[in-house]
Amino acid sequence: MCHLQLRTLVFAAWVLGYVVFLLSIRRMWTGKYVRSPLVRSLFSNMVSEGDAAAADTEEVRKIGDRRCAKLHGHTLFPDRTDSFHSWYRCCPDLLGESLRPLFVQSHLDSDTRAFLKQSVEKSGWMFTQLYHSFVSTVLSPLVSRTSINGYLGRGSMFVFSASQLQQILRIEPEWRAQRLLDLGAGDGGVTEVMGAHFNEVYATEVSPPMRWHLQRRNYKVLDIDEWQQTGFHYDVISCLNLLDRCNDPMFLLREIKRSLVPNTGRLILAAVLPFQPYVEVGGQWQRPSEHLKIKGKTWEEQVTSMSDEVFSRAGFEVEAVTRLPYLCEGDMYNDYYMLDDAVFVLKASETSEEAAQ
Repeated sequence: MCHLQLRTLVFAAWVLGYVVFLLSIRRMWTGKYVRSPLVRSLFSNMVSEGDAAAADTEEVRKIGDRRCAKLHGHTLFPDRTDSFHSWYRCCPDLLGESLRPLFVQSHLDSDTRAFLKQSVEKSGWMFTQLYHSFVSTVLSPLVSRTSINGYLGRGSMFVFSASQLQQILRIEPEWRAQRLLDLGAGDGGVTEVMGAHFNEVYATEVSPPMRWHLQRRNYKVLDIDEWQQTGFHYDVISCLNLLDRCNDPMFLLREIKRSLVPNTGRLILAAVLPFQPYVEVGGQWQRPSEHLKIKGKTWEEQVTSMSDEVFSRAGFEVEAVTRLPYLCEGDMYNDYYMLDDAVFVLKASETSEEAAQ
C-alpha cells in the first residue's frame, strides 16, 4: 500500500513539475509577457483591416519580389499592406511560359480569417494546451503525431476556402458532380469544403483516430490499397500535401490518372514548397524510395519544375495553379503554423509521356 502511495506521489510530483516547467519557459499567459507578439500584432491588424508595416518576408521571397520588380522596371518599396497578403504573392513572369496564363491570384478571404481567429483563440486556452502538450509528450514515442492529433481532436488543417476552391476549379457554387476522393484526408476538415459539390465522398487515411473522424462525417473511408479497385472512376481526386510524404510519388500520380473519369476528371494537388520529401516509417522520418528532384529556389521556379518534370511524366498537364498558405491550428508555442503551398488543378494530357517511360 505504501509503495502504491509513493508511486502516486512521485507521478503527481512529476506532472506538477512538468506543468511548472512549461509555464516557466513559455510565460505566455502573464500580463507582462505576451506570447508571439509579432503574430498577435499581425492578427490584430488583419481583423481590424488597419494598415501596418509588414514584417520581413523570407529571403527567397525577397529575391523573387526583386526579380519581379526588375522585370517590370519598378522599384520595390517596403510593403505597407498586411503581411498576410504576402502568403498569396506570385510574380507570373517568373513562371514558365506555359504556366503564366494559368496562374490564378488568390486572396485572404473571410473563411481564412475565421480559421486564423479560431486558431488564435484555441492557442490561448491554457489548461487545454497544457493537457495536449502532456499527452503528446507521453504518447509521441508510441504513436504518430497525426494519430495523437486525432485522439485529441486538434491540429485541424486549412488549405483553401469554398470560394478559393470554386475560383481555381472555375465552377459556380451550385456546381455538383458524382464522386470525390480525398487521399490522406486527415480529420476531414478540408474534405468538407470540397464535399459540398459531390453526391458521394470517399476518403483514405492511415491513422485510426482520423479514420474515426471521417466516419463520423459520414464519408466512405477506403483502405489505401482499395480506392483504385472500386470498379468506378472519380470526377475529382484531391491529393493535398501528400506527394512529399509518399514513398512512391510517381506511382501514386499514375494510379490517380487511371482512376479519374476519362476526359472530364480532375486532380487537385497541393504541394508544400520548397519541396522536402520524407516518409514516416516506424515512428522515424526517412527519405522516400523515389525522390522527386524539384529544381529552383523560388516558389515560381519550383512550380515550373513540378509542371515540366513531374506532372508531364505522369501524364498530366496543368489547368490552373495558385499560391495559398497551408495552415494548421497552433499549440502552446504558436498561434498557428503556416507552410507555403502551390495548389494545382491537373487534367490528363492529350499526349501522355507515359509510353516513353
